[in-house]
Amino acid sequence: MKDTKHYDVFVIGTGVAGQTAAELCAKQNMKVAIADNREFGGTCALRGCDSKKILMQFTELLRQTTLLKGHGISKLPKIKWKQVQKFKSSFTKVIPENTEEKFSKLGIAYYHQSPVFQNENEIVVEGKHVTADKFIIATGMVPLELPIDGNTYLEVSDDILNFKKIPKTATFIGSGYVGMEFACMMATMGCKVTMIERGSRSLTAFDPFLVDTLVDYLKTIGVTFIYNAEVTSVEKLKKNIRVNYTLKGKDKSIKSRKAFNAAGRVPSIDLLDLEKANVKFDERGVTVNDHLQSVSNPNIYACGDVSSKSLPLTPLSGLQGYVAGNNIIKEGSKTFDVPCIPSTVFTNPKLSSVGYSEEEAEKRYKNIRVYKGEVSHWYNAKKENNPIYAYKILVNERTDEIIGAHLLSSQANETINILSMAISQKMTVSEFKKQMFTYPSYSSDLKSMMKDED
Repeated sequence: MKDTKHYDVFVIGTGVAGQTAAELCAKQNMKVAIADNREFGGTCALRGCDSKKILMQFTELLRQTTLLKGHGISKLPKIKWKQVQKFKSSFTKVIPENTEEKFSKLGIAYYHQSPVFQNENEIVVEGKHVTADKFIIATGMVPLELPIDGNTYLEVSDDILNFKKIPKTATFIGSGYVGMEFACMMATMGCKVTMIERGSRSLTAFDPFLVDTLVDYLKTIGVTFIYNAEVTSVEKLKKNIRVNYTLKGKDKSIKSRKAFNAAGRVPSIDLLDLEKANVKFDERGVTVNDHLQSVSNPNIYACGDVSSKSLPLTPLSGLQGYVAGNNIIKEGSKTFDVPCIPSTVFTNPKLSSVGYSEEEAEKRYKNIRVYKGEVSHWYNAKKENNPIYAYKILVNERTDEIIGAHLLSSQANETINILSMAISQKMTVSEFKKQMFTYPSYSSDLKSMMKDED
């Protein structure tokens, strides 16, 4: 007879979503366990947003001083990448142990392996049979595996975050936000970067006007873009990686020291055997209702990036973990409503967006007003000697409410939050213009952006 452990709640995944849900349940004196097949702490803290931003601040410093060279800066700083990595590691190396300690203090049992479902309420993890009344799947996303010969020679974002030095040349397959961010970072450090994109443009989730402006700038710092191309295979040479692709019916190739799979991320569910647990899923992840409950197995919830109702944004993962945890404590007590969520591509300059795109707004509203401009001649950009500063703000013509905002600037990741609040509060343009902001600041520019042509 097999020895089986039982928990009230078993959480799979130790990122923001999983930790949030597990902690809520543990504090209600539930018997909780959690598991992860990688170091505890999740993608964002260990190999995503946080790590990326630590590294990028150094390239942002280099770019800022490059822009001001000859205007008071006589010598550019030298970035010692090994020391940068050491600084980054001072943040990440403590997270797994601290996370385990947190679980121990909360009385949460933990396992270092990905569980495999045996049926609707049983898993095997670390060779042990475990049952639970409720399961929470919070396994996040993993890089999409490209179905081409030689795909094992491609590296991913994890590898970039652990670079000991920046390569002289690099090729990215895909030009979504992950690829664009790292391409910008590496190009700023002197790497010659090529982006191979199967579509007709980069960053399809962001405003085309601003994306085109950003792409044009990246070209000036050493990034080459190849669109409408299909990668066919990857080869390992003596020192380089060769990426073969087709463009306009012709076979082509490019050699570089490193090549990266930046073609996107997919829900991390392959190891779970969800079919055995009667859990429906598709390319978006585990199919859930508005309570983040599986539509096919009511004892299983999914939250964070692996949920069909999520977006790959850390604040949203935390919110979903909160909703899922509370619904286990009291079924049906919380509904997940997608809030007004700002998002940023941390290139330099940064590209930020909140609310509706112009295309979405035109479908939703009878008439919209579009404020749009390239304003590198404005003071805040000129004082940085920055050649890039642009915006697009969308307004419902009938109500004068701000319904969408898109910014491209060195401070876009911060100023977008002000417009996010404005949209959440259904502010009109006239109400927004009554607000007082510090001057001179990028925030104060927002009012000037919503100015009708004379």
